[in-house]
This record gives sequence, C-alpha cells and structure tokens, in this order.
Amino acid sequence: MLISELFYSVQGEGLLAGVPSVFVRTSGCNLRCRWCDTPYASSEPEGEPETVEEIVARVREYPARHVVLTGGEPMLAKGIEDLAGMFKEAGYHITIETAGTIEPDGIACDLASLSPKLADSTPDAEQFGEGWSKRHEESRIQQEVLNAWAVAYSCQFKFVVSDSGDMEEIEKILEVVTPRPEPGRVLLMPEGTDSATLQERSQIVAELCKETGYRFCPRLHIDLYGDTKGT
Repeated sequence: MLISELFYSVQGEGLLAGVPSVFVRTSGCNLRCRWCDTPYASSEPEGEPETVEEIVARVREYPARHVVLTGGEPMLAKGIEDLAGMFKEAGYHITIETAGTIEPDGIACDLASLSPKLADSTPDAEQFGEGWSKRHEESRIQQEVLNAWAVAYSCQFKFVVSDSGDMEEIEKILEVVTPRPEPGRVLLMPEGTDSATLQERSQIVAELCKETGYRFCPRLHIDLYGDTKGT
C-alpha cells in the first residue's frame, strides 16, 4: 500500500473536530478536484509502499485511539480492508474520509466521512487535461454508492462550499440519499487553504447553516498549522 504520510495531530473537521488522531494518508485518487489541497496524494502521488503490519506498528507508536484513513481516496488502496480490520481488532475508532464513489463492501468503519464533490470541483481541461476533466465530472457523484454507505454506517456528509449557489446542488444530492442524513450530520465547510480565505467564506457558510439547520464545519487544522503537510 502506497502511503503518502502518517502523522499524529488533532482532527480538524467534522463531528470529531479536536480529537487527537493518527492520520494514515494513502496515495492515489480517482478524482481531480480543481482546488485539491493534497495533490501529493492525488494528481502527483508520492509516498513509500508499506505493508499493513508496518502501518499498524507505526500507528501504535502514538497514544491516540482514533485512526483516520484518508487520501487521496483511501478506498482505492490495495489492502485497505485488511488495514481497517486490523485497527478494529486492536480497538481503534476508525474514521474513513472518502468522496463516496467506491462501494464500502463491509469495510470496518466507525464513522464514514463522506465528501461528495460538487460541480465546481471539476477542473477545466487546461488543469489536468480533457480526459481527467470528463472523468471527474462523470465520477464525482455516485448516488448508489452514497446510499450504500448511508445504510450500513454511521455517516457524516461534508460539503465544501464556495458560495451560496452551491446549496441547490447539495439539496439535490441529499434528497435522494436513503436514509436522508439528519441535519446535524450534514456539515458545510468553507472552501479555502489559508486562514484569510476561510475567514471570509466562513461568514457566508455560517449564514447558510442558520438558514438550513446544517452544521458549520471549521477547518481547525488550517487555523492551527496552515496548509502544511503532516498536520
């Protein structure tokens, strides 16, 4: 399994924001979001191959009991089911951060953090080429896959919001998720990779949360550490 990075920090997003966690970032992704903040795990994958046993041994060096499998797209990683199973057997709480485009197929998971990608995530042809632009647009929303996660796991739905115009698409996605997530498990997160941009867009997102009853999702790690690898 190609691992881009493994580090100990606090969860910066979602229902478990602030919880000390070990992050295992796999390398490789089936999407090409135009604003991706981890290109080293997506469009420019890097890292070292490690066995499941080696990864678990490294995680055991830290005191946290929460493990976050993230990417890139962790569900693409060969052996991810075995890795999650070993963490489960060892008593870890497992969060899987995924775009929700790949079937879960019974993987061990305590919290599925689903982040469906909106239309404004699609890159133009100049950024990654026409092939990737088309592939991303065709793949970014897999409704049956989202439903499979929603039925089988405790989920949170995170949406990266650029402006209020995104809400129409978010509502269309949620309308056909079965079962529909409770408002407190729908998280709206401002788009941005620096504190200044997040602060500006947070005002817009906060107002949207007040209108809809959805939860505002800060990006705590950026406020604490900036857009820095390993944090």
